[in-house]
Amino acid sequence: MKKLKVGVIGCGSIARRRHLIEYEANEQVEIVAVCDLKAERAAESAKKYAAKAFTDYKELLRLAEIDAVSICLPNYLHAPVSIDALMAGKHVLCEKPMATSEEEAKAMIEAAEMSGKKLMIAHNQRFVSSHQKAKELIDSGKLGKIYSFKTTFGHPGPEAWSIDGAGSWFFNKEQAFIGAMGDLGVHKADLMRYLLGEFTEVGAFIETNAKENTEVDDNAVYILRTSSGIIGTLAASWSYVTGGDNSTVIYGEKGVLRLEADPVYSLIEEYRTGETVHHKLDKIQTNEEGGNTTTHVIDHFIECIINDKEPLISGEEGMKSLQIVLAALESNETKQIISLKQGAEVI
Repeated sequence: MKKLKVGVIGCGSIARRRHLIEYEANEQVEIVAVCDLKAERAAESAKKYAAKAFTDYKELLRLAEIDAVSICLPNYLHAPVSIDALMAGKHVLCEKPMATSEEEAKAMIEAAEMSGKKLMIAHNQRFVSSHQKAKELIDSGKLGKIYSFKTTFGHPGPEAWSIDGAGSWFFNKEQAFIGAMGDLGVHKADLMRYLLGEFTEVGAFIETNAKENTEVDDNAVYILRTSSGIIGTLAASWSYVTGGDNSTVIYGEKGVLRLEADPVYSLIEEYRTGETVHHKLDKIQTNEEGGNTTTHVIDHFIECIINDKEPLISGEEGMKSLQIVLAALESNETKQIISLKQGAEVI
């Protein structure tokens, strides 16, 4: 079988610890090119994966043999580089958040439609075993009516994760646009949409109170409501100094689901009857040494290309999750609850 030939644009930590590793592990893929503005980084990854090295992504896109690319760049470059790649006839897997504005997100979606190529956003929370099992339980009606939720994604910050440490683009407002909200919060916005459906109203408090020498947010709390009246909170933080928290709790009429909230059991079902079910499932991916780093994002992207399927997190899905973050920014600025129907056009 002919292998899909892929390129990776950006050779920082997300490329090294996720995309390149997972492409290499997929037997249907051949990594043929990598690109980074820093020539030594591109050369290092090129040597490791027997690929061509570039410092100009447009030169990489001129390679006719490339079928698909991953965009692993600072947030402000996601839209322009994705659009260039799509218009060059490449399928695109773009890191999150997909863009820095709704206008950029729409332009990416239009480019995918015009080119006939796949556009997928790298939200990995939908592929976590406990999250998929929770959706199955919610959709089955076992919990009855869903009342509320709380979800959080926090860790000490990107200093230890980013290849550039404390000098990383993550802390540069012009390059990052947003901080913990874009790094972590948009993941949870996407997850809660996946589990509970669309949100219609957003309120938020956003602060920069944990990190120095930066203007991007490092702590954010959203209040969210669906059209059916489910309400809950979403927290994104770079201030959890003793380690990460990637947990979610769903409160329903007949019981409670605890996701990634226990060190042993990935999912715990608790019912008002007294019944409790403990699930030992594949662990959620982590950045810690020895932790699970398989996201299943790459495998899904490749499967969608080969079988001509719509990605689970398409451009449209990525934009809807981004709209929640944009509405949270507007809420914090205006001190008002923002209607997603009014504040952002939902496709």
